[in-house]
Amino acid sequence: MDEARRIGVEALKALAHPLRVRIFSELTSYGPATASSLAARLGESSGSTSYHLRQLEKHGYVREDAERGNGRDRWWERVPGPIELAEATFASDPGAREAGDLVEREFIDNENRRFADYWSSRPQLPEEWVRSTQTGSAALRLTAAELEELGQEVWAVFERWRSRPADPAAQRVDLQFRGFPIVREDGRLETKEEGSR
Repeated sequence: MDEARRIGVEALKALAHPLRVRIFSELTSYGPATASSLAARLGESSGSTSYHLRQLEKHGYVREDAERGNGRDRWWERVPGPIELAEATFASDPGAREAGDLVEREFIDNENRRFADYWSSRPQLPEEWVRSTQTGSAALRLTAAELEELGQEVWAVFERWRSRPADPAAQRVDLQFRGFPIVREDGRLETKEEGSR
């Protein structure tokens, strides 16, 4: 699995803009695009997407796709590989936690939006794609260290599949993984005495 690129506080703050997170997510999910095509998909002006693409490029999130570009259109792609926000999010720098919260919230909103788009489009999709869709959840009893280990294993599987050569019939597929502690209504974690392993 590729080593996750650890994002510093300044780069985290640069990503902490809803449109920048959407652009980053669009390039991750749909592949290279121009500022104009991103603007059309996101309901923004191409001047706005161009500006935010340059800011993302400055901090190493995206790069120009020179193979696709020509004198008139600049194509942009996401810099490959996973990114790790946790260290910057927990930094003592003022605003780091708020920036991390904004970025994570936008990532989750974008993931939910993509799933909702798929769900509403199911009647028009080929049956084999609807049948092959995977959804579900599992409630486990894990320590924080075990949850981290499980996450590393899941990401290693994702990475193994990502590095395989794509079949010509392949379509882009969004894999979402979330592992988090279940929080009670009062905002506290369940204690050992309240359940059994």
